[in-house]
Amino acid sequence: MDFVHIKLFKDIANTKSISRAAQLHGISQSAATQRVQELEKTLKVRLLDRGRRPLVLTDAGRLFYDFCREVLRHKEDFDVSLDRLKGRLEGVVRVASIYSVGISELSHLEQVFSSRLPSAELRIEYLRPERIYEVILSEQADLGLLSYPEASRDIKVIPWREEEMVVAVSPGHSLAAKERVEPVDLTGEDYVGFDDDLPISRGLKRFFREHRVEVNPVMHFDNIQMIKEAVALGSGVSILPACALRFEIAQGRLVAVPLAPPGLRRPLGIIHLRRKRFNQATLSFLHLLKEEPLATQISGQLPVVP
Repeated sequence: MDFVHIKLFKDIANTKSISRAAQLHGISQSAATQRVQELEKTLKVRLLDRGRRPLVLTDAGRLFYDFCREVLRHKEDFDVSLDRLKGRLEGVVRVASIYSVGISELSHLEQVFSSRLPSAELRIEYLRPERIYEVILSEQADLGLLSYPEASRDIKVIPWREEEMVVAVSPGHSLAAKERVEPVDLTGEDYVGFDDDLPISRGLKRFFREHRVEVNPVMHFDNIQMIKEAVALGSGVSILPACALRFEIAQGRLVAVPLAPPGLRRPLGIIHLRRKRFNQATLSFLHLLKEEPLATQISGQLPVVP
């Protein structure tokens, strides 16, 4: 039994799937199954109830899962303590982010971080929200950046910032000439939105219900970039974070019109495992995120009307 077997079993228990855990570890499902069988042979007990879907741990499996968590936590504590003992700030910071936080924003933060800790490495991966929770739980990432974050028994949320939401239209649209858009003005408009399973989509649908607005959904996507392109081509209107529109506004491809009354905002948060012990590099990047609410600064500079 080694740390590889222990971490694999922990991920199987978290994902309730041998195949998904195998993907996280970069091995085949048969290899993962074989390792579980080796563990069961060593411990002389069944760890998984294979007759149920999704997978369920046996009583022995739950006991071993708790053991795995404690072993890996102690190993992480040891690694962090050893790193601090050596007095080094070297390390890798693994960040999982939704696409709409902005590659340009994180590139700026990466430059600042690199100037502060030139020996550290910042790795950023862009994923859908549900995948961010998965990589945090499986400890493939240290920090997650996403909208409408949800805390759980294992996930802690740090509020990060709130982004003003505006109406995005093409320059030739009738709403582009308005100083502000009332919710009722959107009634009947062709609307380009987010996929239904995304938290931001549920938030915007709640906004429409509260204001008794019925739009005409014509397209939906899983990322802001595709929505902006569809709006710029005249496919409909949308409601998007103001900070995500600055380039298209500067190019004259989109117009961002504030909502009246203001107040619709998209909350962004930082998530991590509750019992996570960060290395010094990750702590430094977390402090940088808290001190640089970049999108708020950019939003205040947006030319929201032509």
